[in-house]
Amino acid sequence: MSNVAVDLFTSETLIDPYAAYATLRDEAPVYPIPAMNLHVVTRYDLIREAIKDTETFSSRFEAFMEATRQAGLASASEQARAKLAEIGKEMIPLPATMLTLDQPEHTQYRSLVSKLFTGSEVKRAEPQVQAVIDSALTQMLDATVSGAVDFVEHFAFPVPLRIIADRLGIPEADRDFFDEAATAAASTLRMAPLTDEQQVRRAQLALDLQRLLCRLIDERRAEPRTDMITILANSKLEQEDRPLTYGEAISILNQFLVAGHETTASTFGWGMLALCQNPGLEAELRGNEKLIRTFVEEVLRIESPVQGLPRLVTRDTELGGYPLKAGEMVMLRFGAGNRDERQFDGPEQVNIHREKAGMQLAFGSGVHHCIGAPLARQELNLGFATLLDHLENLRLDSTAELPQAEPSFILRNLPSLKIQYERR
Repeated sequence: MSNVAVDLFTSETLIDPYAAYATLRDEAPVYPIPAMNLHVVTRYDLIREAIKDTETFSSRFEAFMEATRQAGLASASEQARAKLAEIGKEMIPLPATMLTLDQPEHTQYRSLVSKLFTGSEVKRAEPQVQAVIDSALTQMLDATVSGAVDFVEHFAFPVPLRIIADRLGIPEADRDFFDEAATAAASTLRMAPLTDEQQVRRAQLALDLQRLLCRLIDERRAEPRTDMITILANSKLEQEDRPLTYGEAISILNQFLVAGHETTASTFGWGMLALCQNPGLEAELRGNEKLIRTFVEEVLRIESPVQGLPRLVTRDTELGGYPLKAGEMVMLRFGAGNRDERQFDGPEQVNIHREKAGMQLAFGSGVHHCIGAPLARQELNLGFATLLDHLENLRLDSTAELPQAEPSFILRNLPSLKIQYERR
């Protein structure tokens, strides 16, 4: 076992983890964090090995997430904990559904909504997606002052949020609240410290979001539409021949708030930063759908919006010669594997001519491969094509601070990206 000492939880490393990842890949590709009963896996081949062996490396990591939640509670004041407990009594308990289940239970939930993300269904929805992109671009142009605008605020953030709200079936009247609540729901995966006020506000938003979703489930049972809430409101679990509970439906919907919004917004931000920092890319990508698709895969690879997810070790085993015991957790660091030079030549650079760029791990792999990946790719491909059709000379705002990632252990995003451009 290596004596390497890396702290993945310093603010500096959370903002820029890649030097730490490189050290771990070379010296300790399965790296223990005893205080968390966690072993961090950073090499591409070992991550793929663990993903494939779902019997040994289980997705039932609810205990890890609960421990994280309890750690957050421990940092709150007694008054805040009392308020959080009061809110918690009104919350509907959310059972494991897709993300934290293994086969066959995972499949029975996933199959309920998979029809919304088939290739044909995603293609059918392309005009609506393009309309959202066009509208956001117009609003971004209108918001530009002295040739500068915050791209994250006016494009990267609203586009996927609008699209997933449409897919779920959120009424227009509830969109402002939904936007705030969805953002708060995603923040639970940041594993970043919160103030008392932030914890209470996030809990209250979660409760209010549950109430909204319950109301919409009832409405869709009475008057079905063509959206995800309707599907979940009127579906049955075949094995048990019963409708979904509110908790099951909300659990599934909550997962799409993160997978369908936060991650795509992050990739838009990182992609625009790459365009600003690599001026030669613009002309080469503009009008070339094939190269834009590779560019999107490269952005997903270099700045994986989900840096990693845990797995529960179900039996004594080894990974890369490193012994693991039943009951321990491994953290599969997709963000590290995606920059593994053993798998990708020149892994630090965007290569729009890279062969097999789709081998990146940003969407996971195997039975838990992101169900919304076709929709995310559609949004990103159409979005960047549209931006390049209408904008040129993309560059960072010379008067703004250099952009940097928000400190986070699970998600990776740019909270702000001030850019300048010329219209074409």
